[in-house]
Amino acid sequence: MFSIKALLQTAMLLMFLGQANLVSAHAVVTDSSLKIAPVTANQATQIKLNFNSHIELGLSQIFLVTAGDKQTLLKAVSGSKPGQITISLPPLPAGDYALRFKVFAADGHLTEDIIHFSVIQ
Repeated sequence: MFSIKALLQTAMLLMFLGQANLVSAHAVVTDSSLKIAPVTANQATQIKLNFNSHIELGLSQIFLVTAGDKQTLLKAVSGSKPGQITISLPPLPAGDYALRFKVFAADGHLTEDIIHFSVIQ
């Protein structure tokens, strides 16, 4: 049998662990214009990424990844909504690509991720 003290200690530990994830937030992509509109071949495109946190663009990097794992640094600016960034893609031939990003949330946490996408004719 458990004592009342042991049960209270366990409950307090579970409450503490439940709150820990609220303190260490990371910038997570919540939405992307890639879900709505495909990228068309041979046309410069603006991609919008929405994050759950404000992004410090001066400390962040976004790369276009092409065949052979070639990476090109892309320009990004703040979007029209909080936590939104707009990325300028150059004209690309049809094929498969990825965006690799390292972004710093306003609270200083670094997030690294990759978003795969296709360019259509």
